[in-house]
Amino acid sequence: MRAERDHYEVRHSGTSRHQQVAAASDLTGAESLLLSLVASGVDTCFANPGTSEMHLVDALDRTSGMRAVLCLFEGVATGAADGYARMTARPAATLLHLGPGLANGLANLHNARRAESPIVNIVGDHATWHRQFDSPLTSDIEGFARPVSVFVRSAWSVGEVGRDAAQAVAAAQSARGVATLIAPADISWSRGGNVAAPIQATTPPAISDSRIEAVAEALRSARRPAILMGSRLLRRAPLEIAGRVAAATGARLYCDYFAPRLERGAGLVPVRRLPYLGQSVSEQLDGVDLLLLVEADPPVSFFAYPGKPSELWPPRARVLRLARSSEDGIAALTALLGMVQANTAVTKQPFDRPEVPRSALTTVSAGAVIAALLPENSIVVDESVTSGMEVQPLCQGAAPHDWLSHTGGALGLGLPMSVGASIACPDRKTLCLVGDGSTMYTPQALWSHAREKLDVVTIVFSNRAYAILGRELKRIGMTPGPAALSMLDLGRPRLSFTDLAHAMGVEACQVDTTERFASALRSALTNRGPRLIELMIH
Repeated sequence: MRAERDHYEVRHSGTSRHQQVAAASDLTGAESLLLSLVASGVDTCFANPGTSEMHLVDALDRTSGMRAVLCLFEGVATGAADGYARMTARPAATLLHLGPGLANGLANLHNARRAESPIVNIVGDHATWHRQFDSPLTSDIEGFARPVSVFVRSAWSVGEVGRDAAQAVAAAQSARGVATLIAPADISWSRGGNVAAPIQATTPPAISDSRIEAVAEALRSARRPAILMGSRLLRRAPLEIAGRVAAATGARLYCDYFAPRLERGAGLVPVRRLPYLGQSVSEQLDGVDLLLLVEADPPVSFFAYPGKPSELWPPRARVLRLARSSEDGIAALTALLGMVQANTAVTKQPFDRPEVPRSALTTVSAGAVIAALLPENSIVVDESVTSGMEVQPLCQGAAPHDWLSHTGGALGLGLPMSVGASIACPDRKTLCLVGDGSTMYTPQALWSHAREKLDVVTIVFSNRAYAILGRELKRIGMTPGPAALSMLDLGRPRLSFTDLAHAMGVEACQVDTTERFASALRSALTNRGPRLIELMIH
């Protein structure tokens, strides 16, 4: 049965249906699927295939323009596709094995959904006539895919699978999300496939002048306005527009703590990142009388706590939306600037990074080292959890860089996302900041770092504990005993990330002083190729 959940409009580029596919040929369905992806601009595939995908694997040798990256776990493939999409704003493909393979990749597809990352998620399936026998790997693939996908389709005709692929690309770009295409094995191996022409992605709808005028008036009358911006607004050019609006109206600029991608550093318009802890968000927004949302939602607590509110904006503040995430917030912000503009200087972040400290190796001193040495135009992938709360603010005045945050809360994103980000931007140094607990979710990504010779420096904050959960126990008022504390302890037995990295083919070292960390990081930043530095945090 053919199932779809299409949250977008497919628009044909001025051609008829028959003009959009090549004439019937001797192509297999697998060949037509891959060639149609390439024709639609998808040139990278992160793969962990199995038997039902072997015809797609075989077709790679006859598909010019598609780079295939082998990943040793499906969660690495899906996380890598997320990192690639964040840095290019266009989709990569994944190639996963049946329902269980998709299930292994769901956590990072959940993160990608929260980041609004376009991904074309190709999942193999049994031959259509084999499903009735309920063999061991048979499952409800469409049911697995729907919660994380903006588009779900099972290919049913070899002649149409190329067009299915083109529509999946258009869906991923139009709805900014995961488009899942399920490819049964017999569709892949049968002949008679067609190569489909690209389908134009839909553009976000414009915002009415009346809504923009109402927002301008609200900003003029507010005493302490704040503007909370979504991911697309957090690039250099939109930030410049937002900075001018803020300068003209006295508004403060904010983004979510888990913003998918934020351009920041010296010379850019600074944005305040809302804290992780709900109480700190409420304190930071205290006194705000107008909260303006631009492709963002009002801030809420990451978790629920007894007796504490889930909504974190001031109760008396007016919440006004300029643009939803599905609308053109950049155009709306530009129009808003035309209504409120004044000759006011735009505040830019000064160059202000710390000196390399001489102190014990803590998250603060490690953060100072990173901020002091961070190369210009680098990419920081942050899954350092508790440690990152100390590191990220110290890098605000460092050389310009991109900061990629964890979006959906499912651990195991950092190492895979650095694979995709580095492949997307091979001329830029990528730093992956990761905690010791979260490293163990997807350590297989280190093998991909080595296999692809990626220019990624992985920094593991090793505090031998699930430190974030220790904080959470205190926040809910618990006094943990030995059994509870044992659930947070990662020191028995001791993890060795240098040994793990060496086993994966990545050069690695362990450091226990700030001076040694600074020396190791300088060396890693000077030389190309994957490195891992394990920080023994005190």
